Amino acid sequence: MSNNPPSTIVVTERVDDIPLLIHQLKQMKLPQLLDAHFPTHGNWTGTSLGWTATIWLTYILSQADHRLNKVQDWIAQHIEILSKCTGQTISDLNFADDRLSAILRHLNEDNTWENYEQDQGKHLIRVYELPSDRVRLDTTTASTYQAPTLNGLFQLGHSKDHRPDLAQVKIMLASLDPLGLPLATEIVDGSRADDPLYEPTIEQVRATLNRSGVLYVGDSKMAAESIRASIANNNDHYLMPLPATIIPTKVLDTYLEPVLESSQALTNIYRELANGSTHKIAEGYECISTNKVERDGQVIVWEERRLVIRSFKYALAQEKSLGKRLTKAKEAIAKLTIRRQGKKCLTSLVKVKIAADEILKRYSVKGLLQVQASEILVKRHIRPYLDRPARTETNRQLSVSVQTNETALEEAIYRLGWRIYATNAHKESLSISEALLAYRDQYLAERGFGRLKGQALSLAPMYLQRDDHATGLIRLLTIGLRVLTLIEFVVRRNLSGASIAGIYAGNPKRETKRPTAEAILSAFKNLNWVIIKSFEILSYFTPLSELQQGILNLLGFPHTIYTPRLENNFV
Repeated sequence: MSNNPPSTIVVTERVDDIPLLIHQLKQMKLPQLLDAHFPTHGNWTGTSLGWTATIWLTYILSQADHRLNKVQDWIAQHIEILSKCTGQTISDLNFADDRLSAILRHLNEDNTWENYEQDQGKHLIRVYELPSDRVRLDTTTASTYQAPTLNGLFQLGHSKDHRPDLAQVKIMLASLDPLGLPLATEIVDGSRADDPLYEPTIEQVRATLNRSGVLYVGDSKMAAESIRASIANNNDHYLMPLPATIIPTKVLDTYLEPVLESSQALTNIYRELANGSTHKIAEGYECISTNKVERDGQVIVWEERRLVIRSFKYALAQEKSLGKRLTKAKEAIAKLTIRRQGKKCLTSLVKVKIAADEILKRYSVKGLLQVQASEILVKRHIRPYLDRPARTETNRQLSVSVQTNETALEEAIYRLGWRIYATNAHKESLSISEALLAYRDQYLAERGFGRLKGQALSLAPMYLQRDDHATGLIRLLTIGLRVLTLIEFVVRRNLSGASIAGIYAGNPKRETKRPTAEAILSAFKNLNWVIIKSFEILSYFTPLSELQQGILNLLGFPHTIYTPRLENNFV
């Protein structure tokens, strides 16, 4: 019989991506910045607000779950690794619903949040040497299943998630381009329009960047003359497409007239493909427009470049849509004179022409189709029957035909795909090709929104009912979006065009030069920490693979974050 005392396992904890996330949040100085900007009441005990929010955000990023009622149990299962990584004394009691709700209420303070965002943005730009000459602005909506509240945050409105039946909140993000790193956040009720959100958000960005000459990129809702005047007056630049309210069809025709007459030379615009070749994607030209706006008693005058660009892909999509509309219009007009069950048959040429005209307007093909309606009088002899004498009846027989106006259709097709972009940036700093390619990077903002509302941060649907809690949660999740963006940016930058393999599940040989933050974090799954207490306390970590070590090297993180030292007073 062995005389050795039996070993006792004290702790077995899942480690996964927790040390990596906490180290990233510490590099962002998140605990210190939150504690500095959001002081707590003297009765606050235990882990500080900054560290509580940091650990909570680690849970959200690791588990992709923003629900408050799940956090305490997770903390209880990871107390030792969290304590060692943070250097704090962790108790799961400090992560109950009421403590987390208090954090959300603190984050709901607008002025304090703006000051925090500015300091956070300045720190990240300085430490990571981020490019800060281009900012992209866009809005999204996040829905909830709770009913709209009177004068509350959750309201019915135009839904970008195609759920107009659900109450929603609207979020404006200003992000560094092309990183997608949020700099400023604006949260309003879901019924608000986008236009009034741009100027206050841009003001927040200016306070963070503290520089001029920044290019602000947005969609057509940023094209209001007052917004463009404000940007130009502050020695900044803008880029956006002009909507039909500013460039109606008649105005667009004046821009296209020299092109149709072949008197205007066009510049070809190319996109570089992954294999190094180029692909022609558009063509266009530019002209100068002088704008003048009176604002707050001040007359603002500036020159604006109008970029008249035809996108081939956009033109092809519009041509397909036009073809479908033409087909549907022809089918609808052809049925006007056909007797159908439950449908009134038109009895006069006037009614047929009115109905055909309505169909042309409905499908926006007026002038492209020529409709001809005719009437034939048909006499029918009826034999006598019983006491009814023989007689002759005259019936009107209506027919309608539709012909395509080929000349008008050809001109309409050539007008497809054209959009007019506006910018006050100088041609030397932003050519027509660079402007189109810059705007086409709009997917970067959409990708951030996808992370915010999708699996990565799981904002939608929201399970919170109080407005201040919802606002605080959205702001907390935008910090999480910064974390994902930075991890991805640093790894890609340090790869310097090289490839990394092994981050795709089920395909270890697949390589990529552009790994996502989600794939990077998933590479750290199934790491464990086992602590055994015998004559001495022993610690066993799942060894890091070559891939995991390589990722830490790319991030510039020491490997020791996955082997924290055990102290003699370990319990």
